[in-house]
Amino acid sequence: MSGPAAGTADAAASTDVVCLGESMVTFLPSQPGRLADVPSFGRGIGGAESNVACALAAAGHRAAWVGRVGADGFGDHLVETIASYGVDTSAVRRDPVRPTGIYFRTATDRGADTHEVAYYRAGSAASAMSPENVPYEDLLAGRVLHLSGITAALSADCLALLRELTAHRPGRPLISFDVNHRPHLWRGSEADASVLLELARRSDLVFVGEDEAEEAWGIVGAEAIRAALPEPAVVVVKRGSAGATVFASGLRPGPRSSNAGGAGIAAGARSSGAGRAEDAAGPRSSNAGGAENAPASRSTEGGAEFAADTVTLVPALRVDVVAAVGAGDAFAAGFLSATLRGLPVRDRVRHGHLMAAAVLTVPGDLTDPPARDHADRLAALDDDAWGRLRLGPGWTAADRAAEEVRTP
Repeated sequence: MSGPAAGTADAAASTDVVCLGESMVTFLPSQPGRLADVPSFGRGIGGAESNVACALAAAGHRAAWVGRVGADGFGDHLVETIASYGVDTSAVRRDPVRPTGIYFRTATDRGADTHEVAYYRAGSAASAMSPENVPYEDLLAGRVLHLSGITAALSADCLALLRELTAHRPGRPLISFDVNHRPHLWRGSEADASVLLELARRSDLVFVGEDEAEEAWGIVGAEAIRAALPEPAVVVVKRGSAGATVFASGLRPGPRSSNAGGAGIAAGARSSGAGRAEDAAGPRSSNAGGAENAPASRSTEGGAEFAADTVTLVPALRVDVVAAVGAGDAFAAGFLSATLRGLPVRDRVRHGHLMAAAVLTVPGDLTDPPARDHADRLAALDDDAWGRLRLGPGWTAADRAAEEVRTP
């Protein structure tokens, strides 16, 4: 992988988030039942990182997806569909030999015992991504670079690429990392635990589920997860129906790795224009919408000293779930969107919940997010009103129709 291009800083001014990872064509069943019994499937797309890019672009941000697809019809479909959401796909590379990955799934919830997924991604074009064949200048062309643990599991070359991208270097954008532990992708290897922990600790903003932290690392509870991840400026612990706990810290003056600007955005910097971080410590709310406390200062292994954490607990919404697929990606997109806008931590989590609720109430991985003005109003509700919200299928469509009536 070559060094940063001279134009990277200029490019960063025009892109909010760059997402790197594998996207696949997904086949959705026409009816519930075993894969063996489903007579036909509808075609869609799926991929953690491209899902985030599509949701961010649909929410009005400048998002790019970088990946590798086959020189085949499925690759054409992926690139065209992702681009249709407003995502920049100009850095996607075509592999003349390897195919685009595909998968089939049942209509039941991913967590249900009867849920089935059949992946056909071994040897895919995306698994051949490496430090040598992915455009470095495009990956740095944004304020945020969003990655996930899924990519690390695809191949040794993909893992080498993520290690390269999460290395601390001058001008590194904020590194957002979703742990996304997928045991089946690691093919029985025990390396997943140490690799995912390593990559998370090298990042600025980390998303991790309480359940996957216990499964991958044997760590139980939000506080223990934060203790295992002392370096990131922000750690978002997703707790299912209980909501999310966010640990956010600023930096004290003194030694720090070369990506202090990225950490500033993650910790809550309000920006003016394309991306200047003005306040590395970030806005702190006064217990608005979440319980907060301030533990003692923390130091990383490299000696950088962090200001005390602000801990924010935000309850989840009540949602009439249609399919629990893609909700984690949507949550990350909502949180990143609010982070880029410099909103308080509580509102970032609420925007994550709202974006996730939009996906939970449709069959596929992607849908139109709620209109920004409406989402802002919901995120600003007092705790009692937030707790009374219940969202079901079609709520974002009704929301957008109401917006159009108000603003003809």
